Amino acid sequence: MAEAVKDLAIIVGEREACARVGYSRASFRRRHVRVSTGSSRQLRRYEARQAARKEQRERRARRPSSLALSAAERQALLDAVHQPRFIDRSVPYIHATLLDEGTYPHSMSTMYRVLHRVGEVGERRDQATRPAHVKPELCATAPRQVFAWDITKLHGPQKWTYFYLYVIIDIYSRYVVGWMVADRESSALARELLAQTIAKEAADPTKLTVHADNGSSMASKPVAFLLADLGVTKSHSRPHVSNDNPHVESLFKTAKYQPEFPSTFANLAEARAFCRAFFAWYNTQHRHSSLALLTPSDVHHGRAQVTLDRRQRTLDAAYAAHPERFVRGRPTVRQLPAASYINRPQETIASNSETSTATATATHGISA
Repeated sequence: MAEAVKDLAIIVGEREACARVGYSRASFRRRHVRVSTGSSRQLRRYEARQAARKEQRERRARRPSSLALSAAERQALLDAVHQPRFIDRSVPYIHATLLDEGTYPHSMSTMYRVLHRVGEVGERRDQATRPAHVKPELCATAPRQVFAWDITKLHGPQKWTYFYLYVIIDIYSRYVVGWMVADRESSALARELLAQTIAKEAADPTKLTVHADNGSSMASKPVAFLLADLGVTKSHSRPHVSNDNPHVESLFKTAKYQPEFPSTFANLAEARAFCRAFFAWYNTQHRHSSLALLTPSDVHHGRAQVTLDRRQRTLDAAYAAHPERFVRGRPTVRQLPAASYINRPQETIASNSETSTATATATHGISA
């Protein structure tokens, strides 16, 4: 009986075959289709029959409806839609226009169905095209090469009241080179902060890049004119891509996740007092995980190598006293990264990966 169901299922389907033969469909599937040890061959045969039945169904021509449009009527409808005056008009517009002219072009659903068959149901109107936004790729190998800045809100004493924190950070050293708390977001204030920071840091404008997102103050004319007058290269993030400005975003999270960070600030003086204490700690005491656990101040002012050498001497002394405790050999301190990136280029990532693989292979060969 099961074999009869299998053969008949190819023609009329599994459900209909079981009904005609009088065999339980559940029993048929449980005994002859279930995946278990010893039934994989039956499963493959069943899947082959199912594929053949599907192919047969696809080849089976659908009986046309007696109400369907004739070929001449479909062509007349397409000719009406293809008129030059309708070249960029929607189907409802065409339908209404022809009705106003005393011509019934069939229902809108029929028009959509005919146009769908010829692949013309997409947007017919001209669409505005905008250039693709280029992903910024910046690299800093030393301090005062790339500055990134942004503005974040600090909650004020009442609902919907905010203070605005302006921050400029060196992406190589993670050193906060400039900050300001104001009661409003202003391009004039941003211009003043940038000018003072660049002058204070004595950065070479021809070698400096200032990166920001596309906020109103960041993309304003006063800021753009200032950077152009100084000869500083400007860079902007892509719209709605926060990863294009990661250093400042990470700094904001570090600040707002501090235990001392209040839920609201009573006034402007309180906000400035908190930021003054926080940035002093961040620059001089915070050991940054991306800087080999050095402080931003050490890296920014060229004291990083001295600190790393001192750490290495401490490790060497510990190794000399108890070498048996270091099962992996003489310890070495983490070194400062050679560069800091905003969207590291793919070729750099690939070359670094190949170098790491080659180094690991060479080390393995030496050990062997």
